[in-house]
Amino acid sequence: MRRRMPGSLSILISFIPWIFYWVLSGMGYVFGVIVALLLSTAILIPQFFWLDITFMDVISLIYFSIAALAVYVFNIKVFVEMAGFLGYTVLFLMATLSIVIKQPYTLQVSKRDYPEVYWKDRSFMVINNVITWAWAIIFLLNAAIFLFLGSPLSIILSNTFIVLGIAFSQIFPIKAITHFATGDFKKYDWKVDVNPEKPKDRDEYDVIVVGAGIAGLVCAAMLSKRGYRVLVLEQHHKVGGYCSSFQRKGYVFNTGVMDVSGLWEKGAVNYLLRELGLKKEELFVRNTARIILRGKKIEIRNPREIVEKLSKIFPEELKNIHAFFEDARRAYEECYKEAEFYGVPLPAWLIVKVFGERKLIDYPKEHPHFYDWLCKSYKQKLDEYFRNDDLKAILSANLGYLGTEPEKTPASSALTAALSYFLQGGYFPKPAQKFADSLKNVIESYGGKVLVRHRVEKIVAEGGEVKGVKSRGRFYGARVVVANVNAKTALLELVGEEHLNAKFAEYIKSLKMSPSCFMVFLGVDMDLSGYPTLIKNLDDGYEVVINSNACKEAAPERKASITILAPADYHDFPERGTEEYYRKKKEFAEMLIRKAEKVIPGLSRHIVVKDVATPKTLERYTSMPQGAIYAFDQSVDTKRPYFKTPIKGLYLAGASTFPGGGVEAAVISGIICAQDICGWKTDHGKD
Repeated sequence: MRRRMPGSLSILISFIPWIFYWVLSGMGYVFGVIVALLLSTAILIPQFFWLDITFMDVISLIYFSIAALAVYVFNIKVFVEMAGFLGYTVLFLMATLSIVIKQPYTLQVSKRDYPEVYWKDRSFMVINNVITWAWAIIFLLNAAIFLFLGSPLSIILSNTFIVLGIAFSQIFPIKAITHFATGDFKKYDWKVDVNPEKPKDRDEYDVIVVGAGIAGLVCAAMLSKRGYRVLVLEQHHKVGGYCSSFQRKGYVFNTGVMDVSGLWEKGAVNYLLRELGLKKEELFVRNTARIILRGKKIEIRNPREIVEKLSKIFPEELKNIHAFFEDARRAYEECYKEAEFYGVPLPAWLIVKVFGERKLIDYPKEHPHFYDWLCKSYKQKLDEYFRNDDLKAILSANLGYLGTEPEKTPASSALTAALSYFLQGGYFPKPAQKFADSLKNVIESYGGKVLVRHRVEKIVAEGGEVKGVKSRGRFYGARVVVANVNAKTALLELVGEEHLNAKFAEYIKSLKMSPSCFMVFLGVDMDLSGYPTLIKNLDDGYEVVINSNACKEAAPERKASITILAPADYHDFPERGTEEYYRKKKEFAEMLIRKAEKVIPGLSRHIVVKDVATPKTLERYTSMPQGAIYAFDQSVDTKRPYFKTPIKGLYLAGASTFPGGGVEAAVISGIICAQDICGWKTDHGKD
């Protein structure tokens, strides 16, 4: 297989005929035209052979052919006497024409340095347009220099501009791509030096975490282990947020979490457990699942089975299924390529901060498959491989974990938060409270403090910097506060809009909340051990989780703990406490039980315990606006806030910021906050 010549070398070679032409013609040698013609021909021949023809080289050949004809046939010496002016004028016209036809001449050679997936990127075209315009201006200036100035000044100035053009061509792409990637993040990328060894007053801490959801607990646990004095304040009587559990008459229910990713070798949750000395097998168990579509059942006991099962169901798509999963597998592994350093995949703006600009430039080359997923919607990726709509629906079965439709879902998000369960498998927390409590125990074992029933009334900021928080009328001081609450609550209510500029405040207000859900918790006197843990009914739009099949402690012997979940709109429910609210709540619950009875016959006759949660219940217990289960909308229409805010020292952690909702995403968010507070130090001898 032929290896492409690097773009920078290609451009240099394209200039060789011109260099010989200008040097020899400048010395008065007529044969400089022939030498340039022969060199242009030699450069183009292999391009014709490989069907990789460069626009500049074609123009060069045409020009030198005309010049040779004029000099040797018609004895016209102008091509020798005014070589500098004519040559640069032609190059100026060449560059301008390439822009007019929307094929900037640097684009073709730049493609040799980047994978095809990057060629359609908007920034790639913009950068090449700018570089080509820069060269067009240089060519025009040099043409004017040779027209109005004599030697040696013309030679000195023209070569100076050429050197500047080469330098610009090398530096500008790096700076431009960095600018596109980092956006406004550099405005917020403040640094707060926290010294864990400095003595502190009784109510003074290195870091205060507001909210004991998973992201906040993860951040606090990692910081406590590294010697920071940490305080976690939680409004509820238990920690965990959506990743918690409750008990009714011997039956245990998770409040929302039932399928956790990130427990494979390079997964963020797996990294966290290793860092904190926690055992995966004590906290999680691999899920089994059943997907129901058009009345047909697809049983998934192990992620390795999915390709084989789908190939049998859709034999006409066999090759495409194998190709799709191979593409997804490579993209998924590329996403976690840098996880060995900090335990998590990083967004572009953090890659620049942590690894430097060069790493970002090389990202498409080093992650060609994942970069392709970054640039498309999930629907585009599915349509790229498949025609069968039922197959696409099955592969979209886990999009409920994002709350988005395929056409509105970034393919990269679908890969890491939905398709990953088919690639690496999902895990059930047994129960969720045990995982949250384990993190709390780690914090306290290293001297950190976790206070429940401590609602934070105010995040105190002065002069654009955080000073601490107020809870239950008491002030706790810290130069760093991690808000593991929704960004709207943290910034607009706890900090106060008066501390934010108007544009940023309006942006936060404009963020759309994610969908919520309705949950029915049932304790039944049935032995359901023959069922898988997860049953996803795509026909009727609900999911059944048999908690006790993954966690035996969730129900008495030969009985079962069940959760039925379905999407629900917060605004469909009247105010809590009203007669209309209770009626709506009862009707919705009965409807879901009837649906679930289709897959678990006789369910309604065996109910021992029943509890129900509406979106307004979720809002009450978690303080998440509208009971949103993923904080903000996770579609392509939403740009989440950065994990750093305009208030120096104030971080955001959890579903409000990168990478979004879900346990693994929350773990990633918490790790990122902790790493940033620690200055991104690693055990690899690199900072």
